[in-house]
Amino acid sequence: MQATEIITYHPSYRQNFVDLNKEWLQKYFTVEPHDQNTFDHLEQEILEPGGEIFFCLYDNEVAGTVAMQKIDEETFELAKMAVSEKYKGKGLSNILMETCIRFARDKGVSKIILLSNRSLTPAINLYRKFSFREVPMGETDYSRANIQMELVL
Repeated sequence: MQATEIITYHPSYRQNFVDLNKEWLQKYFTVEPHDQNTFDHLEQEILEPGGEIFFCLYDNEVAGTVAMQKIDEETFELAKMAVSEKYKGKGLSNILMETCIRFARDKGVSKIILLSNRSLTPAINLYRKFSFREVPMGETDYSRANIQMELVL
């Protein structure tokens, strides 16, 4: 059995976060200005306001990542979830999702939101599996986003 471990952000993993996200963005869409701003300012955009970045290690190699971005006292946004093509099909997205939900519950928030694109069927199915429901789209900086979902905790 392979060893899987979840760790929180450390600057030594910064490039892994950027690389994993650029991998899927460039495969399906494009890296938008808001993406690049987040990549350039991870600490200021995600961590300093009270969010967290998680990494999934598979046999001590970074295989996936996800960010939980604080929106307000009641809401976190699940953002930038990515699993390396090399590790797809091993259930790592499930582990990352469970980690994010546990994190939000521990923070005492009432909901998690996310933005996605309907063409990303495996991602949409994952969100539905964890009881995320489609809600009307709010304002967004991403041209690729065409669905907003939320999980009420």
